[in-house]
Amino acid sequence: MRIIIALDIIEGKCVRLTKGDFSTKKIYNENPLEVARQVEDNGIKYIHLVDLDGALKKRVVNYKILEKISAGTSLKIDFGGGIRSDDDLYIVFSSGARQVTCGSIAVTNKPLVLDWLSKWGQEKIMLGADSVNRKIATEGWTESTDSDIIKFITKFRSKGFKYAICTDIDKDGMLKGPSVDLYKEILKIPGLSLIASGGIASIKDIEELSLIGCEGAIIGKALYEGILDLKDLSRLC
Repeated sequence: MRIIIALDIIEGKCVRLTKGDFSTKKIYNENPLEVARQVEDNGIKYIHLVDLDGALKKRVVNYKILEKISAGTSLKIDFGGGIRSDDDLYIVFSSGARQVTCGSIAVTNKPLVLDWLSKWGQEKIMLGADSVNRKIATEGWTESTDSDIIKFITKFRSKGFKYAICTDIDKDGMLKGPSVDLYKEILKIPGLSLIASGGIASIKDIEELSLIGCEGAIIGKALYEGILDLKDLSRLC
């Protein structure tokens, strides 16, 4: 299973939120490249870089951070947040992203996302499926929908999506364990590679996600709060 480190960016700084609430913002490092190099130095290969400014402004904002991390490390970067147009997608890939996560745009403009999938392929275009009470949330988790998460993912899987990143927003930043039961249900969708996010607080949590069949796990707040460390996580790679 892939161990993926979350780098959430606001105003060029590495931050974490709780349940996606921007009023809970806590700055952990003003230099995301420094964090990325620490990740690389510990043998971890993957980061999930989220442009939170972009998610709110509905356009890619922090692509310069992506450029710096891509140029300054050999990390494999998945980028999400603010991707709404062909231009946004081009900026992100040309700035060094290996994969992109399409969340809100998959709700608001399904034909465009399917066009991207056709042009770029399932190894580069991933589905973002974050939910509250099993309903998909969008726009940096500030808006809710009536779309059931299982039906949502199933629909996009049937169109050729391979990867889905899923966060149970109620678990995000709470450090009380991931939504294992929800992920078990999602993993019943044939052929889906699931990347779990939200609530991971221990090595045991990560091992459980691996056991149920997740392709990857995204670790954020537990790392930044010192509950987990990069050396421990590197042993799982």
